[in-house]
Amino acid sequence: MNPLTEQEIRTSFVNCTKGEAKRLNIPRDLAERPWDDLDFLGWRDPQAPDRAYLVAGWADRPVGVQLRSSDAGSWQTRRSMCSMCVTVHTGGVSLLVAPRSGKAGQQGNSVGAYMCSDLACSLYVRGKKDAGIGARLNESLTLEEQIQRTVGNLAAFIARVTG
Repeated sequence: MNPLTEQEIRTSFVNCTKGEAKRLNIPRDLAERPWDDLDFLGWRDPQAPDRAYLVAGWADRPVGVQLRSSDAGSWQTRRSMCSMCVTVHTGGVSLLVAPRSGKAGQQGNSVGAYMCSDLACSLYVRGKKDAGIGARLNESLTLEEQIQRTVGNLAAFIARVTG
């Protein structure tokens, strides 16, 4: 992924108002992010733990999606699999819900997916971050194929948000 500026990130959001995008907390460590290893930029809002954001390349431009997670519950201590990168976590997967863009979102429609709670899917797939024993399944897919699967799953999610 190409490095993004704060302004590029703020203008990329498709499912929130310009005012909301202007007020959201952008990570302060953009320059230190491992951009070459990222398929998308994802982060949690440190001031509002139920809010998360992701920005991905989509049709030659960045597209940002605002997400919400449910309150922590006992179900989060179970082993769950991220639907984006197929990493298994114990308590590290959250149901993240995005309002749909446009009129559908204004009417309250949303889509959700189970994702790594820290949105570090790209790093888990590449082995740059460890989710523990048994987190990455032994697969016959090459690393490149696993990356493409993650990108494809993310693209399908974004298409559901914007569609």
